[in-house]
Amino acid sequence: MKRVGLVVFPGFQILDLAAAAVFEMANRASSAPAYELEFVSESGGAIRSSIGASIDTIVFDPHGYDTLLIAGASTPQASSPGLLRLIEQSMASTRRMAAICTGAFVLAEAGVLDGRRVTTHWLRTQELQQRFPTVRVEEDRIFVRDGAVWSSAGMTACIDLTLALVEDDLGADISRMAARKLVVHHRRAGGQSQFSMLGELESQSNRIQVALTYAKNHLHQALSVESLAHAANMSPRHFSREFRHSTGQSPARAIERLRAETARRLVEADNLPIERIASKTGFSDPERMRRAFLRVFGEPPQALKRAARARRHAEVAAS
Repeated sequence: MKRVGLVVFPGFQILDLAAAAVFEMANRASSAPAYELEFVSESGGAIRSSIGASIDTIVFDPHGYDTLLIAGASTPQASSPGLLRLIEQSMASTRRMAAICTGAFVLAEAGVLDGRRVTTHWLRTQELQQRFPTVRVEEDRIFVRDGAVWSSAGMTACIDLTLALVEDDLGADISRMAARKLVVHHRRAGGQSQFSMLGELESQSNRIQVALTYAKNHLHQALSVESLAHAANMSPRHFSREFRHSTGQSPARAIERLRAETARRLVEADNLPIERIASKTGFSDPERMRRAFLRVFGEPPQALKRAARARRHAEVAAS
């Protein structure tokens, strides 16, 4: 049986405890219980969450776990030196570690994430990158695996992360059965977006917003900085500087994301051939669209199409 420790600290986000339910359902789906789950903290005892509810914990044993999950907090806070020492001590004997949401900040403070790919809640990705420049932050992933270290986006993404851990241990069938018992879709792919830029990308600058609206309505056309600047009635240099300041990213990156998300919707609808979708969304050919999908979603169009088909078939079978 695999011993799993879920590490909490004062002010942890209580929704992160949903990960525990995944292990519970995996035990029920298995022929014999596969996991022994414990809530642990630096000093043990009752630990108060951000909403005020407390959970009983035992003292963190740095040498006693197969898997350690680090909970997050709604607002990242400096970890205690004692907690960081315990995590550092556990690195040699723990098979894998996983950060839930802003738990990535805790692992980064402990030096676990140096040089590794990682994600966190989309509201905190830039802060994580700025505070820990040696960490390779992937801004828009549901979860990321880099060797023995896993990390997830915020809030309910802990369920997707934990289902992926179960699948890695026990196989897809047990993971799928656990998901059904939890009444959730079998886990979202790690490369799936945390949120849609089509709905979220906006600017307080009226002129930048004009350019964004123009881009959304003309994705099938060439959208150079010059054409976007013209739509905003700005010089290209001023436009690029103001766009980055207003949206937090370059025009080229934003346009690629907008195109990729529009193309993904068409790919998953499965009504058009890939070549037609690439043309319709402004990619000059399917290969460029494939490379953009890998950058944005971590998966190629065909994989997302197959996943969408499988979801539809599962929904039909369940109805």
